[in-house]
Amino acid sequence: MIKRLDPGEFVKLCRVAEGGTLEARKMAAGTQFYWRYTSKGKTDRMPIGLYDPHASPKSTEKTDSGFSVLAAEREAERMAKEHRKAEDVGGLRAVKKAETRAKVAAREQTLDKLLTNYCEHLKTLGRRSWRDAKSIFDVHVRVAWPETVKRPAAKITSEDIADMMRKAIEAGKGRTANKLRSYVRAAYQTAKASRTKPSIPVHFKDFGITFNPAAETEPDESKNVADKRPLSRDELRTYWRVIKPLPGIRGALLRLHLLSGGQRIEQLVNLRTENIEADLITLYDGKGRPGHPPRPHAVPLTKRSKTALEQCEPKGDYALSTDGGESHIAATTLSAWATEAVDEAIPEFTAKRIRSGVETLLASLGVSSDVRGRLQSHGVSGVQARHYDGHLYLDEKRAALTALEKMLTAR
Repeated sequence: MIKRLDPGEFVKLCRVAEGGTLEARKMAAGTQFYWRYTSKGKTDRMPIGLYDPHASPKSTEKTDSGFSVLAAEREAERMAKEHRKAEDVGGLRAVKKAETRAKVAAREQTLDKLLTNYCEHLKTLGRRSWRDAKSIFDVHVRVAWPETVKRPAAKITSEDIADMMRKAIEAGKGRTANKLRSYVRAAYQTAKASRTKPSIPVHFKDFGITFNPAAETEPDESKNVADKRPLSRDELRTYWRVIKPLPGIRGALLRLHLLSGGQRIEQLVNLRTENIEADLITLYDGKGRPGHPPRPHAVPLTKRSKTALEQCEPKGDYALSTDGGESHIAATTLSAWATEAVDEAIPEFTAKRIRSGVETLLASLGVSSDVRGRLQSHGVSGVQARHYDGHLYLDEKRAALTALEKMLTAR
């Protein structure tokens, strides 16, 4: 037991075997133990914890209320050992300060901050998916899980991610749940890889991510099934007959989309005026390339598609625009224009069926899968194709587009 102490007075209790002494001091909250030591000629004290007067004098372990004298002595011995090991970096106090800073930093490196930084990273890379990622994070993480998003990113578990996905699924958003998983997984992978990948901004290291919780979750594969209903040959020809006479930029853009081979709408509407040449346009494909800038994708212009592009009157920064090129037409706008134009001419029409319909039609015309893939920018794979094959396949693409036009316009 500790004898009666005067308030505020430090009292030496015993010497510590590993160095220094154990002291006690009466405080308003109770009696506080300290380890007192001398290092490099300077004396200092480190707090140990409160005295528990009800603890067994023989107890060497801390209780819920504090320490016995013997337990405090053992803790002082442990602190002395740690101090000796850390003398080269400033001793135990420096270690404690570093630990405190790390804890404060960890509290600041929240899931919300990680997701924000990841969207900014995508934006810097020129990846247009940053908008989709931000929208999903806003609705299905920040709004749906306001407390979870405030927690340190390094403390988020696989169960947390699974619960986010489950909530989206229960709301009838199965496909969105899978996209949420994909984006969160990519955000964590970016932070994790930042320790060894210098091309990733250094601030991602601050999150201290060593484990990717989203990687341990399972997507709902049934929601990832692509639309297996490409427009048939007759439906494509019907679509061409519907959009052919449409006036203004609406009709011109719909014709350009179809005649260019059903390019991804998001990539087409982002066409910049500077990327238009006499007989081709260059789009930028960032799909499926996390951490990499978008890949240039050359699309030849036939006579009809060139006319359609000219009717869009490209100028300013963005070629396909209604405000003089300051901003581009939204992908959803182009899709809506297509749906409105078709009306009831094609049952269950959606704009995404155009792309798969074009590829199916080209396959029926004998165009190889390699050329079809390169035309629609989804066939570049393998080391040879990515790094060694510099051929742009412009002639082959042009021939495929010419065959497409011939089939669409045949009487």
